[in-house]
Amino acid sequence: MQSATQSAPGSKKMIWTGRVISAIAVLMLLSSGTVKLLNLPEITKEFARLGYPEGRYFSIGILEIACAVLYAIPQTAVLGAILLTGYLGGAVATHVRIGDPFYNPFLPAILVWLGIFLRDERLRALLPLRR
Repeated sequence: MQSATQSAPGSKKMIWTGRVISAIAVLMLLSSGTVKLLNLPEITKEFARLGYPEGRYFSIGILEIACAVLYAIPQTAVLGAILLTGYLGGAVATHVRIGDPFYNPFLPAILVWLGIFLRDERLRALLPLRR
């Protein structure tokens, strides 16, 4: 019998589903971060519309990529998820502040936590959905 602080080991299907969801989130974040590094006129215009100073998109892109890489490495995945929560929370706040829909940064945040929850038994033990 398991105690309240332990969770059952995940099935292979659940773990692989978590890996696929995590991979989708990482690909979304890496592509978003990479676009910010390309210095495209559309990015400059969008960041100005969002109220960020010119040239800030490069450092934000580096930050996004670094957090996504930390999340992709199994040993640092929880730290990466926490950092991505802060990063994407800031993106949500930016969109809410100017009246834009905020689902674009919110979706990767949901995928990040769903993916790591499904693939990490320790996290499921820490955050049980039921007792």
